[in-house]
Amino acid sequence: MNDLAPLLTPEGRALLDAVRGTAPADELAVATRLRREHPADLVSAALGQARLRQRAEAKFGAEDAGRMFFTPNGVEQSTRASVASYRAERFRALGVRSVADLCCGIGGDAIALARAGVRVLAVDRDPATVAVARANADVLGLADLIEVREADVTEVDTAGYDAVFVDPARRGGRGRIFDPEAYSPPLSWAIGTALKAPHAALKVAPGIPHEAVPADAEAEWISDGGDVKEAVLWFGTGAGAVRATLLPGPRTLLGRGLPNPRVRSVGRYLYEPDGAVIRAHLVAEVAEDLDGGLVDETIAYITADELRPTPYASAYEITDRLPFNVKKLKALLREREVGILTVKKRGSAVEPEELRRKALPKQHGRNSATVFLTRVAGAPTMLLGHPA
Repeated sequence: MNDLAPLLTPEGRALLDAVRGTAPADELAVATRLRREHPADLVSAALGQARLRQRAEAKFGAEDAGRMFFTPNGVEQSTRASVASYRAERFRALGVRSVADLCCGIGGDAIALARAGVRVLAVDRDPATVAVARANADVLGLADLIEVREADVTEVDTAGYDAVFVDPARRGGRGRIFDPEAYSPPLSWAIGTALKAPHAALKVAPGIPHEAVPADAEAEWISDGGDVKEAVLWFGTGAGAVRATLLPGPRTLLGRGLPNPRVRSVGRYLYEPDGAVIRAHLVAEVAEDLDGGLVDETIAYITADELRPTPYASAYEITDRLPFNVKKLKALLREREVGILTVKKRGSAVEPEELRRKALPKQHGRNSATVFLTRVAGAPTMLLGHPA
């Protein structure tokens, strides 16, 4: 990163402090003022870094993001700090004391590992990314535990490390890459490297087909705040195991090898499983725990007659069931004085915003409701209710 070195100088660091928190609308005025006393390129670099730090707060928190350095791709592709910390704790609990972090990016996972007391070799082949990762290790006081190396990860000797972590690039010039063999490096190479280590974790896209998961790997899907963030293939932890982990927590649901849940009539309650549960194909485990069934064999909504607390699904009390009909829904919302409508869908082509616009009465009421657009026993259906 050509503009990183100047930012690490006393003048550069002072400029970073000066532009901290600058709003986009104020950038021109701030730049004009600062360029009277500082080189224009340095001012531009500082403002660019300030924008990246603001974007990174969602992943790293304000305190760390305000000190760290980023590249545009680094902000986009780096692991969320909460997820990286959870994974680092899993490594530590396995007795891992050293990790070769291959494709380390700006160092998000290396930072979490080091904070867990793990020694890290962080490797990336991009000079700009390596410079940022090294600067981050230094600014966070972790340089003693993180060695950053510029190299082709396929040529790095990982012997002597307790574990390997690989986070291959899953984006190309045309956007996201869905074929695991098109990752950089390919998933097959990462698996071969993992099998040579006592423990290993390979970060993959959440949409990875289950048939692409090696038989000797554990597959874990992770969500944070309800949003699915990633899938990880673990080696040395339990071949064939499947788990869904929800953050914060963590709360982990282990697969029990259950058959598909039965389909039953809609009961008083509807449960919407967490995305990690769905991606991990563990809806049957949740349904069994709830003594429930599916509303349709192809839809991941669980219905039950009793309300049972579970961290793995959100519960709603269903008040009405109607065939899909916008006019009937609008009349019902008017009758119930609904002014705030949450639209959820699974197995429906209707856009939530379009339905909300058509169905909400012009005279907004004081109540709120949730409508599920789905299929029940194959028929397009609307289920109206509210959080239980």
